[in-house]
Amino acid sequence: MSVEELSRTGFIESVGDLEALYGQPGQTSLIKEIDRIIPAYAAFIEASPFVALATAGPEGLDCSPRGDQRGFVRIKNERTLLMPDRHGNNRIDSLKNIVRDGRVGLLFLVPGSGTTLRVNGRARISADAELRASFAVDGKAPRSVIVIAIDSIYFQCARAIHRSRLWEEDAKVDPKNLPTPGDILHELSRGGIDSRSYDEEWPERAAKTMW
Repeated sequence: MSVEELSRTGFIESVGDLEALYGQPGQTSLIKEIDRIIPAYAAFIEASPFVALATAGPEGLDCSPRGDQRGFVRIKNERTLLMPDRHGNNRIDSLKNIVRDGRVGLLFLVPGSGTTLRVNGRARISADAELRASFAVDGKAPRSVIVIAIDSIYFQCARAIHRSRLWEEDAKVDPKNLPTPGDILHELSRGGIDSRSYDEEWPERAAKTMW
């Protein structure tokens, strides 16, 4: 189907139609994707304090934020990553998905850098006591460690970061202009949860359960 025909029909229904609309990727878009960690890619992993973890399961897809001390995702070897699962809300959506469908996608962000790093692979969950202890912070070990076997790894160009102006000071949004977690819970519980109390108590709760 031609680009003109696609413009008239609206929805794209095939890979062929997509390729007709977008064209083929350039050499640099393909050569950057490999199946192992090279020193240049290791530098981004070791500098990153934040990763988006995507998983899939019977109930659908999930994308979970993972933040910790810089370099918290550990490089075991050139084809294996280790990620501690720190204290959270106990929904364990990502972990449930991994147990049933090990496919994962990771997006590493480095504050100040426009370049991101993407990893696709397969994960398992380890409860090994020695491995968990090696990730302890303030004497507190994670409940489990996600072990990721790398299928592909590549850097993503900086256009998205530059367009969003993600790291620029004047692009920051004042939190006062957004609903607080307490506000959201108050609305969803139809007044059953007190907004002010929830928000005022959260910093203390978080401090006690950070690790």
